[in-house]
Amino acid sequence: MSDKFFFKGRQDARQHHTAYGGFQTNASKKSGSKKFPLKLVVTSKARKQQIEALVADAQLYADITLDTSEGSVESVAELTAMLNKGGTVTQVKLPSRNDPCSCGSGLKFKKCCA
Repeated sequence: MSDKFFFKGRQDARQHHTAYGGFQTNASKKSGSKKFPLKLVVTSKARKQQIEALVADAQLYADITLDTSEGSVESVAELTAMLNKGGTVTQVKLPSRNDPCSCGSGLKFKKCCA
């Protein structure tokens, strides 16, 4: 006989979406914090001092590794991304018609500056 006549709910037990695939539901890993510092690699002592100054100005935390071997590559992309992140854009709310006018006349906005 067919299963469709005796159907009593979902036949296959579906797993939760976070159980596989590596999807992170909690945004608790804030890079640049004490718990999760940035991992940076520099190639000279002078550059390390520059990066330390940038990290201190941005109030971030970083583990800076000095790699002076030949062919070593500097890796500061995480810091660059954190510093170039744009701020929140806010717009000034326009007054509605019946709000008092912002020029200080005491009239409604619709009668004064509209």
